[in-house]
Amino acid sequence: MKKEILVFIFDGYADWESAYICSELNSPEGDYIVKTISVDKEPKFSMGGFRIIPDYSVTDYPQNFAMLLLNGGYAWMEQKNNAIKPVVEYAVQNHILVAAICNAANFMAENGYLNNIRHSGNTLEYMKSQTPHYNGDSNFVERQAVCDSDIITANGTASLEFAREIMLYLNVKPAEKIDEWYKFNKLGLYQH
Repeated sequence: MKKEILVFIFDGYADWESAYICSELNSPEGDYIVKTISVDKEPKFSMGGFRIIPDYSVTDYPQNFAMLLLNGGYAWMEQKNNAIKPVVEYAVQNHILVAAICNAANFMAENGYLNNIRHSGNTLEYMKSQTPHYNGDSNFVERQAVCDSDIITANGTASLEFAREIMLYLNVKPAEKIDEWYKFNKLGLYQH
């Protein structure tokens, strides 16, 4: 049986930030299946205009998922996604991977999840300006994506690095194959 990856979606979520990793994890020959979770089961519209009907709501989801992925988007800045916090808390308490990119990393910072682990985000200055309860600036790392403990964080320009860190953590394929995948997608077919 395939292990479920829960991707949190909401109106205005940044659909491209999880595109690389979801297509890799959801491959027919892989061990995972991607499912969506939201505050409710009403259709949500991504920034790119995709209409998605969530598989699960924050009050009705499987407890044995393999990862919770938090996409970025402006709703995080407006505190519209706070209903996901109990699911994040459940994942953290049960050592289930939580991967947060872009403004979702700010949510993780604001709620204290990044205070004692190495992490990244859009920039330290931006994170501090958006998260008054954040106390982890000494652990901020200026890298595209960072994995520490059971949390992966990335800035909004790091979809590929985010995907690479997730694949390495989940041991989706051998590390050298993940590196080949990353270089192929990062550098393309033609280099000048």
